[in-house]
Amino acid sequence: MHTPVHSRSRARGGLIAWACLTVAIVAEVVGTSFMADAARHGGYLGYAVMAVALAVSYYFLALSVRGIAVGVAYAVWEGLGLTLLTLVGIVVFQDSLSAQQMLGLLMAAAGIVCVTLGEGHGS
Repeated sequence: MHTPVHSRSRARGGLIAWACLTVAIVAEVVGTSFMADAARHGGYLGYAVMAVALAVSYYFLALSVRGIAVGVAYAVWEGLGLTLLTLVGIVVFQDSLSAQQMLGLLMAAAGIVCVTLGEGHGS
């Protein structure tokens, strides 16, 4: 039988999992941004930051799947990472997107929202 204490504990575990996923996403964006910078401008420091940040990202992604379904965690990690990296590319690296690319990103974002909202209703 579930008591309010168990419900609070499970909710707290879910919040921790989502916090871990957030750290994983931020670390992925940082690592991949440094990779892009190092590839464009040279220098090994960028690659070193990339390696550490991506290792941190995968570690926290692994922690997140303790409380989030692996498919959902990976979809959110990859989708939000892609979206944030696109914004970094536009703002920092002056990349540009075609209308088709923008539409694809918007569709990916809508899919992420659907997957995330459905996470709590699977059990």
